[in-house]
Amino acid sequence: MLAKNPPVPLLDVNRQNAPLTDEINSALAEVTSTGAFIQGPACAQFERAMADYCGTKHAIGCASGSDALLLPLMAMGIGPGDEVILPSFTFFATAGAVWRVGATPVFADILPTTFNIDPADIARRITPRTKAIIPVHLFGQAADMAAINELAVRHKLKVIEDAAQAIGAAFAGRMVGGLGTLAAFSFYPTKNLGGFGDGGLITTDDEELAELLRQHRNHGQHPRYYHHVVGTNSRLDTMQAAVLSVKLPHLDRWAAVRQEHAARYSEQLASDQFAGTLVAPVIDERATSVWNQFTIRVVGGRRDALQTFLSERQIGSAVYYPVPLHLQPCFAELGYKTGDLPHSEQAAKEVLSLPVYAELTTDEQTRVIEALSEFASGDVRLAGGPARTVDFGASGANSDLPTRRAG
Repeated sequence: MLAKNPPVPLLDVNRQNAPLTDEINSALAEVTSTGAFIQGPACAQFERAMADYCGTKHAIGCASGSDALLLPLMAMGIGPGDEVILPSFTFFATAGAVWRVGATPVFADILPTTFNIDPADIARRITPRTKAIIPVHLFGQAADMAAINELAVRHKLKVIEDAAQAIGAAFAGRMVGGLGTLAAFSFYPTKNLGGFGDGGLITTDDEELAELLRQHRNHGQHPRYYHHVVGTNSRLDTMQAAVLSVKLPHLDRWAAVRQEHAARYSEQLASDQFAGTLVAPVIDERATSVWNQFTIRVVGGRRDALQTFLSERQIGSAVYYPVPLHLQPCFAELGYKTGDLPHSEQAAKEVLSLPVYAELTTDEQTRVIEALSEFASGDVRLAGGPARTVDFGASGANSDLPTRRAG
């Protein structure tokens, strides 16, 4: 019979929000008292703070992280006949945005080490119809932006960073959000910087694109009732901006604690008892991760068994993502088949994310580690190693917290 222990959730957003209740309530009351519920002062305040945080000239709030991917494609005029290269191993919204503007998503494979898009596979898939690349900074670690930007410059392509999971991360000492042409952020409640509902934001240094984005998010009008483009209704809610403005100053501290949790997991997984089939995350030496997820590999077909084992002990875990996008039924007409992107397909079979949020207690993490150890000591052997640093061919900063580039 299993011991009775309190659950260890994969994530508990209430633990993060509770200490800030009074400050958040005050910020929301300010919005209520002014009645400025749409594009109120809190929106402009948060946009300025985010531009400063990412080291960019502009930050444009919108209604969701999905819209933060869609609006840049609209503003750049990408549509039917155009191709956009993106990873298959990611959340659906990355490809969904491309499909919605009528362009063709071209799926590239990932690096088996970092789970991020493989620049070499991007290069193989560029055609005269390619207009943009959307690298996803998956699980909190920046993609190889040096190689991606080199390809973009050589082929005159736009780069849209999907930074939905990676706010506060960096590559070669520069913050994500300022590494491409534009960047998309999500403030879904489970993100490292989560709101009280949907919310998104786009950062850029491009003056023309920034103005087009502001028009597109507001029905394409500028000034009011004068419509230069057919836009949409995608404004960041003032209430969400108020909440996010309260939470943003705490973001780096929360990231530092996530990094501590990740380091402890990695140290424990380096033990010989895990040698065999459990593989810990790999970090590019030029990158910093903010650990939106701590995602291990369980090879040998035992991933589901481990997840069930943890669930029986009331320990939360999750599989992101069980079906790569190139094999989703809605994209069947693109003609991809099993075996086309082997690293993405293998990751989908092996990955399992463990609790890593900042409010996770030491005792709770100990329970997770002990459960992994218990599983490893049975008939099933697990293999692992630390979140090790790998030389990918260039030097860069790898401090505990990223530095901001001058804006």
